[in-house]
Amino acid sequence: MSYSFGPGPMTPAVRTIVYANIALYVLMLVVPALLIDNFGLSPKAVLTEGRVWQLVTYQFLHADVFHILFNMLWVWMFGVDLERRWGTQAFAKYVLIVGTTAGASTFLVSLLPFALARDTYVAVTIGASGAVYGLMMAWAIIFPHRTVLFLGIVPLSARVFVLIAGAISLSQAIGSGGGTNISHLAHLGGLLAGWLYLKTPRPRLPPPRPTHLKRVH
Repeated sequence: MSYSFGPGPMTPAVRTIVYANIALYVLMLVVPALLIDNFGLSPKAVLTEGRVWQLVTYQFLHADVFHILFNMLWVWMFGVDLERRWGTQAFAKYVLIVGTTAGASTFLVSLLPFALARDTYVAVTIGASGAVYGLMMAWAIIFPHRTVLFLGIVPLSARVFVLIAGAISLSQAIGSGGGTNISHLAHLGGLLAGWLYLKTPRPRLPPPRPTHLKRVH
């Protein structure tokens, strides 16, 4: 048995995502407060100031070099196979949908009458991990028997790996009571968004009608 690291060279959408996140991270080193205040996800600002764009933009900002390094590593590892399978346009659409839905899930939970919700309501969430968890879910559904080295040591099938990742995020979200700098709610939102997107039946467009050509003699 042989193992290889990663899926190979970056595909077009994956490359664009990685480069855009790196560029914004460099900009954050110059004006961190400006970007975080305006484009990080603050449920309070979304509700009271109408900053709905934050539901989308938060996923392109990162707190430190390790934050962006690991998120972009996961985007590459899970995203390349999916983009090859779906095509660039469909893949980019999926990433945007699951990332935004993860942000919307965080926002909605922040409105609930619990301690976790109150802490989330006043916190600012940044990072692509919600979209990354959506990619993990899609990868596990489409390639369920692929092997992932959990913690770099234990080989697990893709679907078992995602189940464990989801269980960890759920337990941490409940057990921490919001007292953590990791947005487990975004992780769970990304997983749920990915599952719903791929499992919910959607109407398909009818095939194009054949074109009848007249022969000219």
